[in-house]
This record gives sequence, structure tokens and C-alpha cells, in this order.
Amino acid sequence: MRKYRHELKFIISKKMSTVLKQRLNLIMEVDKNAVNPSNTYYIRSLYFDDPNSSAYYEKLDGVLYRKKYRIRMYNNDESLIKLERKLKHNNMTSKDQVKISKDVCDSILKNNIDIINAHSDLMKDFLRDIKINGLKPSIIVDYERLAYTYQVSDVRITFDENLKSGLYNYDLFNTDSIAYNILDENEVVLEVKFNDIIPEHISMVLQTVPMYRQAVSKFARCRSIK
Repeated sequence: MRKYRHELKFIISKKMSTVLKQRLNLIMEVDKNAVNPSNTYYIRSLYFDDPNSSAYYEKLDGVLYRKKYRIRMYNNDESLIKLERKLKHNNMTSKDQVKISKDVCDSILKNNIDIINAHSDLMKDFLRDIKINGLKPSIIVDYERLAYTYQVSDVRITFDENLKSGLYNYDLFNTDSIAYNILDENEVVLEVKFNDIIPEHISMVLQTVPMYRQAVSKFARCRSIK
């Protein structure tokens, strides 16, 4: 049976994010992907959509059940590329992922999908959706992430800053393309993900700063500039 997790999203100020990070540092672990002195890491995602932009408009319309595919690269490391499928059911999310090689990624970007040997169910589903629904690259989303984890209830709290996107660059590996700031320089996207409940001491820390829950989608924010 597929497992879904709670996912809450907020927009907070950089000042409030600094306060919150200081407090979470005392009770949670920094994510293992952190490579910078600031404990952040860089994420670049290439999202796919059909010719009718269904994924984009379903998000805008608030469709309760949604599906998105993306190829994600961490810290511009070409040896760390993943194909991911994110499923949204009301306020719950589920994610499937599989590591892929740069060669496979290049084949997808060039639409040479018939040469790909699909070893996973996720890849098989993705290639089938490309053929049946005409999925194609839609938008690249770039940002820096600071993430905290807590084993109980698998809590994960992330701070995403410097959200950027290009207009028509779909080359995941071209880091020199022109990118535009999507968020106000004072805005930070805060995401809180957990299985069942948020442990009380973490919940109390989250309540110490003002925040307003929003249906924030980095994909939709970036896609809206086109």
C-alpha cells in the first residue's frame, strides 16, 4: 500500500527563518546532503508536463489528486541524478524516486527514449506517460535548501531560498543560462513534512515565529513566468 505523508508549506521572512533555524539546530539533525559551510545544498529540478500544461493548471485549480514528474540533480553533481514522481492527495504527499545516469538523462532530454532500458517501475511509468500523454520538459527550478530531520514520525523541515528559474532553458546541465529570481529576496519557503504527528517539542518551536500556511508550489511559481 502506498504511504502518504503530511506536507505543510509556509512563506516566512528571512529574519524569522534565521530565528527558527537557530532553535531547530538545538533539537534536530542537519540533513546529510548538506555540503556547504552553511549546511545548505543546491537543488536543480527539471519538471515535465503535457502539451496542455495539465500539471500546472491542476495545481492552480486545486485538484485534490495530482501527479508530477521531475528529474532532480543535487549540488550540480552529475553522478547524483534522480527521476522522481510526486503524488499529491489533498494535503498528503507521496514520492517515488530512482537514481539514473547522465546518459539516461541525456536520452530523455533528447527524446531518445526507445533506447532506454527501464529497470524500475517508475521509469517504465514515466516513459509510458511520455509516449501516451506527450510529456515534455516544462520548467527548471533552482534553489538552495537547508534541511533538518528528526527520526520520530520521520519529520523533515526545509528552508528553501534563492528560488530561480529560466524561461526556455531545459538543459539540466547548463548552469550558465540566464535565471530570474522568483521569490522576493526577503521570502523563504518553509516546508514541514511528517508521517503521523509532529513531536510536541518541535511543534512548540514552530509556533514561536509568525507564519501563514500557503499552497506554495515552487513548480507553479516558476512556471508562471512563462
